[in-house]
Amino acid sequence: MRIDELGWASGVRRIASPNHDQRPPRSEIELLVIHSISLPPDQFGGPEIARFFTNRLDTAAHPYFVQLQGVKVSAHFLVRRDGEVVQFVPCRRRAWHAGVSSWQGRTRCNDFSIGIELEGSDYVPFTEWQYAALARLTRRLLRAYPIRHIAGHSDIAPERKTDPGPFFEWGRYRNALRHSGGLAKQSVP
Repeated sequence: MRIDELGWASGVRRIASPNHDQRPPRSEIELLVIHSISLPPDQFGGPEIARFFTNRLDTAAHPYFVQLQGVKVSAHFLVRRDGEVVQFVPCRRRAWHAGVSSWQGRTRCNDFSIGIELEGSDYVPFTEWQYAALARLTRRLLRAYPIRHIAGHSDIAPERKTDPGPFFEWGRYRNALRHSGGLAKQSVP
């Protein structure tokens, strides 16, 4: 996988989201934020996440979707249950994934972060394929950008968010990065 000068990764499926904008001038990408999402909740494999991130979700198709009407969000990447990586926003752009957030005294985490969504929930373990794909993607991002910290959405918005949730194995993720030489100066929960 290579990441071009705009922040598009090669070798992954690309579905362009309109939900992004310019990062502030001179902002460096210093934080990687791990999320989880399933739409409808606890259901996997459908097209709803991509539809949500591209403002095409039919909010009448499921009772849960009504609360998402008019919501405009995106992440840079999604890692599906089978390990497929989908990119929605180039890394050099600010994706709208973190919302109201703070990391080590800095607010507006979207300004200086990359968001990776894992297809999952607080109630089921993530798959082997997801950990492998997440580790590969993370290693590539660590080579491309001056990322110093990796955090969960729950770490940057603890009053609002629980993802990636109790089934995300931080130690397993950390070990996968260490064994590949991809974890040197980054802080990981």
